[in-house]
Amino acid sequence: MVTRPTKADTPPWASFNKSREVSPPSHAMKPDSTLRLRGIVSRELGGRGLARAGLGSGRRSTMAGAEGKAGVGGRRGREARTSLTAFVLGSSVAAVPLLLSAPPPALLSGLGFQGRAALALHVAGVNAALLLAWGRAPGGMYQIAIRACFLGFAFGCGLLLSFGQSTWKHFGWYMCSLSFFHYSEYLVTAVNNPRSLSLDSFLINHSFEYNLAAVSSWVEFTVEKFICPEMKQITWLSSAGLLMVVFGDCLRKAAMLTAGSNFNHIVQNEKSETHTLVTRGVYGWFRHPSYVGWFYWSIGTQVLLCNPICMVGYTLASWRFFRERIEEEEMTLIHFFGEEYLAYKRRVPTGLPFIRGVKAEL
Repeated sequence: MVTRPTKADTPPWASFNKSREVSPPSHAMKPDSTLRLRGIVSRELGGRGLARAGLGSGRRSTMAGAEGKAGVGGRRGREARTSLTAFVLGSSVAAVPLLLSAPPPALLSGLGFQGRAALALHVAGVNAALLLAWGRAPGGMYQIAIRACFLGFAFGCGLLLSFGQSTWKHFGWYMCSLSFFHYSEYLVTAVNNPRSLSLDSFLINHSFEYNLAAVSSWVEFTVEKFICPEMKQITWLSSAGLLMVVFGDCLRKAAMLTAGSNFNHIVQNEKSETHTLVTRGVYGWFRHPSYVGWFYWSIGTQVLLCNPICMVGYTLASWRFFRERIEEEEMTLIHFFGEEYLAYKRRVPTGLPFIRGVKAEL
């Protein structure tokens, strides 16, 4: 049975244009409903959509046999290992000051010619290593490696800021949180569901709205830091934001791991006879744990940065998005599972403040 297409799980600050074509973008995040559908058989993506999504629809293959399983297992291992190695290689920039016997933030705060030369040599050496290791490797391994290395480099620079005495310390926390979030999205997908894995699983080039929201938070932090520097040194508030970020990211990854091989970053709209409602693990705490995690992670980044404007903006946009998205999604879930989902809905909250979901009875 094929239900009407639903919107992709775009970021809370993304466009709310309801007239937009519903074919989900390949970089969109998976809705919680599909996290709870076991044994998914999704429809083919056609043309450009398939090309952008790689293995895109993330369907459970009907092919049986040792050869198919070995192929998927091998792919999972190669891509996970490649990304992890490249991420660690990029993050090794954090070790450069140790080689120069310099304090951690010195490399980023103007060590002079020696520091700039060391940074340039590190970047050149890492790029050479990537080319030698994966430059001619099949399966787009170099593209995987270069993205993972970039996120690792950002993570390493964040560590340099975080463990130094720089006034940009809290921004270092943010850099670590943001880069690790994007990298771990790819890694968990590579381990959990290699059939749905693509370069878009990094969620780096998510959407114009996502990029605009991120840049806005960087601009606000920088402007307010120069106008009112003491405003960005409220350690207890940034620490609270960091806890929100860690909680949100851990909850989201727990939802991905609970869903196992059925997790996908693309909306799936088909229901088969093998679908069952998953209510165990974090789904026993919240009906929409992935949304809850995303909600508190996104707001936490702005609390961490002590960005009052973006904090309010992210909160309002997130709440509005998830209210509409949950109501729409639960209509589909009720259509799929009927009284079984209604009983689950009465027993378990959404997890989001003042959002109770769709009001419906059979």
